[in-house]
Amino acid sequence: MTSQVSSHAEQADSAVVGGQRKPSGDKEVRRLDRVIIRFAGDSGDGMQLTGDRFTSETASFGNDLSTLPNFPAEIRAPAGTLPGVSSFQLHFADHDILTPGDAPNVLVAMNPAALKANIADVPRGAEIIVNTDEFTKRAMQKVGYEASPLEDGSLDGFHVHPVPLTTLTVEALKEFELSRKDAGRSKNMFALGLLSWMYHRPTEGTEEFLRSKFAKKPDIAAANIAAFRAGWNFGETTEDFAVSYEVAPASTAFPTGTYRNISGNLALSYGLVAASRQADLPLYLGSYPITPASDILHELSKHKNFGVRTFQAEDEIAGIGAALGAAFGGSLAVTTTSGPGVALKSETIGLAVSLELPLLVVDIQRGGPSTGLPTKTEQADLLQAMYGRNGEAPVPIVAPRTPADCFDAALEAARIALTYRTPVFLLSDGYLANGSEPWRIPEVDELPDLRTQFAHGPNHALDDGTEVFWPYKRDPQTLARPWAVPGTPGLEHRIGGIEKQDGTGNISYDPANHDLMVRTRQAKVDGIEIPDLEVDDASGEAELLVLGWGSTYGPITAAVRRLRNAGQQVAQAHLRHLNPLPGNLGEVLKRYPNVVVPEMNLGQLATLIRAKYLVDARSYTQVNGMPFKAEQLAAVLKEALDG
Repeated sequence: MTSQVSSHAEQADSAVVGGQRKPSGDKEVRRLDRVIIRFAGDSGDGMQLTGDRFTSETASFGNDLSTLPNFPAEIRAPAGTLPGVSSFQLHFADHDILTPGDAPNVLVAMNPAALKANIADVPRGAEIIVNTDEFTKRAMQKVGYEASPLEDGSLDGFHVHPVPLTTLTVEALKEFELSRKDAGRSKNMFALGLLSWMYHRPTEGTEEFLRSKFAKKPDIAAANIAAFRAGWNFGETTEDFAVSYEVAPASTAFPTGTYRNISGNLALSYGLVAASRQADLPLYLGSYPITPASDILHELSKHKNFGVRTFQAEDEIAGIGAALGAAFGGSLAVTTTSGPGVALKSETIGLAVSLELPLLVVDIQRGGPSTGLPTKTEQADLLQAMYGRNGEAPVPIVAPRTPADCFDAALEAARIALTYRTPVFLLSDGYLANGSEPWRIPEVDELPDLRTQFAHGPNHALDDGTEVFWPYKRDPQTLARPWAVPGTPGLEHRIGGIEKQDGTGNISYDPANHDLMVRTRQAKVDGIEIPDLEVDDASGEAELLVLGWGSTYGPITAAVRRLRNAGQQVAQAHLRHLNPLPGNLGEVLKRYPNVVVPEMNLGQLATLIRAKYLVDARSYTQVNGMPFKAEQLAAVLKEALDG
């Protein structure tokens, strides 16, 4: 098999057309409408990078796609063990898709642990590419294989491609005078080249990426490019891969526009920057690193040219304290965290409710409680966002539904915060944060105008005609108080956590005043203008409504499509605003005798729905750190339809 790999010199010229490597045409090419690929290996095998590069090239080719990175919480988990397996799943198609896919059509397993950890998800008849160099007796025993799965018949139902990836990579890089260990580190690029040939993916973007990534180490860049090309040529020349596949661009799946591949955290970061520009306010992020929210801090730190200031605080409390101070000073203020960080920030969030200042609290939810599953996903912070503060401290809640939707959700959260002078929760999660999909870059004139007015002078006349500034004199429509930037002449006022007197803002212990202020803050949140809930019920004859929120949108929609294709009538609605809830939600719920609420928690939205609307909403839940599968939800909904 080694002899079938072209030398580095040969690779430079073989099968290159217009800068793009093309299959030679000597092998069969089959047309597919969609493919699900999963790369799996040790944390140090570069599976996330491999998947990301394959995704980027797929996005540039024009396919619709959805991804699911899955990796251990440990920085370097034990090599060769089941807990140490890292994987990246990509679903791409010539039509619009909604999820990373239920089961991979192709599994690339870099070692025995990767095979064993993922084989249960692979359907019979799928293709499995295994790195045979890693299937040593010791490595197999480490994960409980008594005999080699490549020889004992356990994989007979699959199309198995045994490939000595490490050996082939070392052979391809022999001219670089690297040690076997150093050369072997490029085996992920060999695998990427092989899969790029197999599915006709573009290659020039990856080569340019490698040149840029290792610009200061040109020999390493050249070695990785050589491994990548060797993998491509191996697919082209070996007899073991007799078929390659084409998945056409999804040209009819998207509206006209300029697209790019984007992850949820990146889209959210861009949304925050766009919000600050549309509000004509500087953006301030006070944050403490925590998985899976840290990428937002990393990304925003790159955009000082847009007036973005980032502060990596010593802890969660300092991060939100600095952000609230920035809000007091007139900035669009943001703090980012995950569930455990929300617990630490709760006192300052309550202070922000009392001060009635705009503040965005971005919670990228993860498995809990405590440290829990920091690299896995969950939706279990909803009740914490609703009620996780002392006293009556209502906070609006907005939840994106897809990675690209994180951009729009950030703009919406900023609109509410600035218009109503209130902290706002933005509830994303690890699935959205790390997953990616195509995103149409909006035109600037499509973005909302978020400009707001600061207070500039007195706003209240006393009985004697004296004009004074009252910091808690409210807008009659929004109930928002004036936003007074410190240092503005004539706007001096008291600030702090003790209850304020209505209007004047002075300290007040009057029971009636406290009752008024509590009810007013609640009324302000209840009165936030949000659109009515849209229901997808084309026939109008469905008796089952599937109600979701957040990242369950993709699996729910895919499941509903399956049922409709089978002739079933199912209605679907998805909540973006969770506090306040849409004004027509009660009427919508009354139209359907059966309501199912799938959630990645133990039924938190269903609890709120039952309590507020007194409907018998059926809760379907899971808390295994993974998103729902479409087939799984379709079966549950079919059961509900069957009564």
